[in-house]
Amino acid sequence: MTTLKNKIAIVTGSSKGIGAQIAILLAAAGAKTIINYANDDAAANDIVNQIKSAGGEAIAVQADVSNTEQVATLFDTTISEFGKPDILVNSAGMMINKPIAETTDEDFDRTFAVNVKGTFNTLREAATKLNDGGRIVNLSSTTTRMMLPAYGTYCATKGAVEQLTRVFSKEVGTRGITVNAVSPGPTDTELFHEGKADDTVERLASMSPFNPIGEPVDIARVVAFLVSEEAAWVTGQNIGANGGIA
Repeated sequence: MTTLKNKIAIVTGSSKGIGAQIAILLAAAGAKTIINYANDDAAANDIVNQIKSAGGEAIAVQADVSNTEQVATLFDTTISEFGKPDILVNSAGMMINKPIAETTDEDFDRTFAVNVKGTFNTLREAATKLNDGGRIVNLSSTTTRMMLPAYGTYCATKGAVEQLTRVFSKEVGTRGITVNAVSPGPTDTELFHEGKADDTVERLASMSPFNPIGEPVDIARVVAFLVSEEAAWVTGQNIGANGGIA
């Protein structure tokens, strides 16, 4: 992978799971990395310490991405600590698994607030605070292609993220900024396993010709490519990183 030396990266939701692995990989390539998190100080600081122990640079910044003012502060803190960011990865997200008939207003509103408004908030800040030639990657989900029962609300939010990705790529493309989405398949994270029985996990894994579910690093490697110089001609795309599941 091309070096990311002198690049500055914000990775939302990067205290654990896929976001944490993305942050670690970008930092290993030389990027000064912002570990964004909502609540878990200990987990965020653990990722920062891992990066520093490996010789990288990172700080943790708390911000609920669904909160407009906190997202503005996230970007402003990045600028004051490291400089204007070059890379934005939107990994923060939440998932509920309920049939539409059982989904409450609170379930719906909170999922859209984090997954859609959170992405919207960071893109709006990036429109003026990301360097020309920058890179943006939004995490969607392969579930948008699969029509799985109980994923209706979650899929709706990720479908919205995909549309924001496409439109925003046109809005900032004249500045040399690329905007892409990555859609993971079943991945071995706490979020994926939450509320799922073992047989459900096994059934989803069996849908891939590779059989086992993916690891966070499998997704992180795709993101790392998309934020590199080699991906300068890729924008407005949704890349499935899903082991051929769909």
